[in-house]
Amino acid sequence: MPEIRPNRVLRRLAAGQVAAGVMGPAMSPDLIDALGPLGFDAVWLEGEHGPLDYGDIADMTRAADLWGMTSIVRVNENRYGPIYRALDLGAQGVCVPHVDTRQQAEAVANAAKFAPLGKRGMATSRQGYGVPDFLQRANDETLAIILIEDIAAVQNLDEILHVEGVDVFYVAPGDLGQSLGHMDSTHPEVQAVIERALRTIVASGRPAGTLVNDDTVGRFLDMGVTFVTTAFTPWLNSGAQGFLAKARR
Repeated sequence: MPEIRPNRVLRRLAAGQVAAGVMGPAMSPDLIDALGPLGFDAVWLEGEHGPLDYGDIADMTRAADLWGMTSIVRVNENRYGPIYRALDLGAQGVCVPHVDTRQQAEAVANAAKFAPLGKRGMATSRQGYGVPDFLQRANDETLAIILIEDIAAVQNLDEILHVEGVDVFYVAPGDLGQSLGHMDSTHPEVQAVIERALRTIVASGRPAGTLVNDDTVGRFLDMGVTFVTTAFTPWLNSGAQGFLAKARR
């Protein structure tokens, strides 16, 4: 009898381990398949700033399934229908931008989780084909991430952190910096607010996430962050530049 596919990110977080995701522009099933052997726990599918459409989700998430990677769709707004539609098409997780209040966080949980945690539309996801107890077990394998990316969210964080059904509270540096009046997220004021928000999340006992790179990942892990994502494009750029410098000397 078919079993529901395990959500690798949720399993690692439950075990107190760090989960790492990869992101990049213009993901495709073939690119996800190529990234699969690298060992990432999750792949981030960009539906807010990228070309991802609903017709793309099924095949991209199938590619992630082949490698046991958690597929996470970032939707472009906090709306009930688009959130659970992404999940019905095969995503194992959703990421929702600009969640600034407890009520907005509750809306994410309502859309992403079935009762008793929420009121996700009653349908069998692609992840549930042939799984007789899918509706009873889906919440355990469905990842709901909210983005803390406005100063208003940081100010309301204590209330937001009380919301059940949200699995990761992800502090996003770019828009958070913009909300503070800085277009450069490395500005000391922005970094101080990011650190304060992450330490608040960690102290509450809820999983904290953020964007990292090779230089910053250790610092954020030392703060207690357990979900990290990184773009593969800097590695591509660095490798290409290094190769071309040798080829053209």
